[in-house]
Amino acid sequence: MTPGPVALGVRGAALVLAVAGLGHTLWRGVHDPGHALAFGALITIGELARWGALPGEREPAPLGAAGALAYALLGRSGGQPTSHGVLQVVAVLAAAQLVASVPQLARGDGPGADQVARRLLTVTFAAVCFQPLYNAGLSETWFGDGPYYAAFLLLLLGLTALCDAVLAALLLRARTLPRGSRAALGPVRRIFLGPRRSAGQAPAPYGPLLRDELRGLIGIGSAVCATGAVMALGVAAAGLWALPVLCVPLLLTQLSYRRFAAVRTTYRQTIASLARSTEIAGYTPHGHARRVAELCTAVGREMGLTGPELTVLEYAALMHDIGQLSLVDPVPDGATALLPAAEQRRIALLGGAVVRQTGVDAKVAVVVERQADPYREQPLSARIVRAVNAYDDLSGESLSGPLGALEQLRLGTGHDYQPQVVESLARVLARGGLTPVPPG
Repeated sequence: MTPGPVALGVRGAALVLAVAGLGHTLWRGVHDPGHALAFGALITIGELARWGALPGEREPAPLGAAGALAYALLGRSGGQPTSHGVLQVVAVLAAAQLVASVPQLARGDGPGADQVARRLLTVTFAAVCFQPLYNAGLSETWFGDGPYYAAFLLLLLGLTALCDAVLAALLLRARTLPRGSRAALGPVRRIFLGPRRSAGQAPAPYGPLLRDELRGLIGIGSAVCATGAVMALGVAAAGLWALPVLCVPLLLTQLSYRRFAAVRTTYRQTIASLARSTEIAGYTPHGHARRVAELCTAVGREMGLTGPELTVLEYAALMHDIGQLSLVDPVPDGATALLPAAEQRRIALLGGAVVRQTGVDAKVAVVVERQADPYREQPLSARIVRAVNAYDDLSGESLSGPLGALEQLRLGTGHDYQPQVVESLARVLARGGLTPVPPG
């Protein structure tokens, strides 16, 4: 996918900073070369220790991030003042990432350009907030060397984390605006979004993305910030010998988090395999559960669902048709949206019973069970699953197509589908969202 203007702007700003930092450092020389080498090696090792990012990992290289933040917030070492500035911090980080990128690119698991740019801009923000104050002697004058100084570092780290979350949400928002599949939905835009608005330029919702990024800071993000502050304070008191000692807790945290992420990935793969059982048995078209899950997740994000709520929604969407395995005769094309209401509810209740027996979260079973109820009696996740499933059922080539499917959903908003869900689905599709693959 071609990067949008936001991503290009972020990458361009990071590239300008990297070139300026490296050029300034090469021209003026390296201040405190021992510290620059030590922190550069720490960042490089942290980047190499990512071992390939697992799905769902917000920070796959926490040791490198903590080391970069510690160097940006370093004022003293062993009680003696340091003399490096903002541009040297940028240069050390850029050089470390360049060195680490060589073996990463060789094995094909290096970080993306957006992630590298985000790291560089975030660390630069921390250095700009701290280094000028320290070099001018204001930080010591205002906060001294006691607990107020530590609180000052924590405040700067909090602001840095907020800056990182803002950048991450902006980049994720830019990635949710694909350029490829917009033209085919022109009639959809005119009917559901009005003739005077260009839905191809409609922005993805920024608020929910930012909230998810801020919630993600509670986990590994808080450990990175805390370790960065502790490293800066430890080196200020004991010198560079504190670095290897202070790295151990974060390495253990990283190992535990990766195991958790691996277990969560395996759990999702198991659910996806269960969802495919209806396709293998011939009850539903190929890819139906995956399409419904991806569109449900996009609609849920559009409507402001949180990360845990999106996870429940995705799992329920993957398993929403599993009740069809109890049917003697398959539904034609697996299109449950065309069945009578009583039959839809029976299949939904059977599906909920199957989900409960698999040991999946009970919240997922509730969504599956209630997907066929009138929307006023449903939780929001069940309303989304029902509307998106009906859209995919109705938009196959043998039925009425995407435009006709959305028209039928609009006609059913009095009883079957929540109007807000249908409008959110229309906006997702108009932005170039997933279009259904015809059955077979």
